[in-house]
Amino acid sequence: MPAWTHLIRFVAEEDNQPHLGQLVDTSRDVGLDTSEGKPVKAYQVVGTIFDGEVTKSILTVKYLLSPVEREACNYIRCLGLNYKDHAEEASLALPKSPILFTKPRSSLIGPYPAAVNISKCAQDGTSDYEAELCLVIGKTGRDVSEEDALDYIMGYTASNDVSARNLQFATSQRSFSKGLDSSPVLVSTSVIPDPQTLSMNALYNSKMVQDGHTSDMIFNIRKQISYLSQGTTLEAGTIFLTGTPAGIGFFHKPAVVLEDGDDIRVYIEKVGILVNKIRYE
Repeated sequence: MPAWTHLIRFVAEEDNQPHLGQLVDTSRDVGLDTSEGKPVKAYQVVGTIFDGEVTKSILTVKYLLSPVEREACNYIRCLGLNYKDHAEEASLALPKSPILFTKPRSSLIGPYPAAVNISKCAQDGTSDYEAELCLVIGKTGRDVSEEDALDYIMGYTASNDVSARNLQFATSQRSFSKGLDSSPVLVSTSVIPDPQTLSMNALYNSKMVQDGHTSDMIFNIRKQISYLSQGTTLEAGTIFLTGTPAGIGFFHKPAVVLEDGDDIRVYIEKVGILVNKIRYE
């Protein structure tokens, strides 16, 4: 795996071009800092997210991009109903096997100043958020054992599985409702050796609407990778969205709906805060 620990993709002040970089100050929250206009420095990374080498050249972040670009992502796999407290709030039985759906890579966007785009077909008062731990597969594998599963992960980041609930409930298939076109930093497994030890939350317009912990997953990360690699090749660059805890907008009383111009933030411990604004087409 690459030598970086906190990888960002960004446009640099120096040349107005996209670059990969290793954060100079890894104690800072890069998503929060850039959203507040604070300066962020990064060592330039030469190569790709898979084989990049950290150099001594320092660049200044103009704005952040998604740490994984669409061209490097071959597949987005998502788990539904994977937190016990979320199943409880939905009054649903715990699934006996992982519930899988997929998203098109066109749904992959970056953190602020990128906006979560709510399409006209989803402007019906049911657009929702889902704070999730996201992982990126770093090496290709098939029939991976639970024991070896974490060795296939390149890193972790924060994600928001934005969902159009009316479209979701209209069919048994979730991909369309959660794939409408719309992460601050990719943190290596050397920083997060155990992904089941992380607190997480979502804030909507500064109000906490989700407060969970990855230990509450029904199917942990090891089980997810092992199960989904059965007879199936997981290619490097595959992104996993691993489920959301309780507190989605649909179950609040009254319901919380993503509105034009509002602010949504996803926090993952040891990763930081993913900041986005909501924009209606």
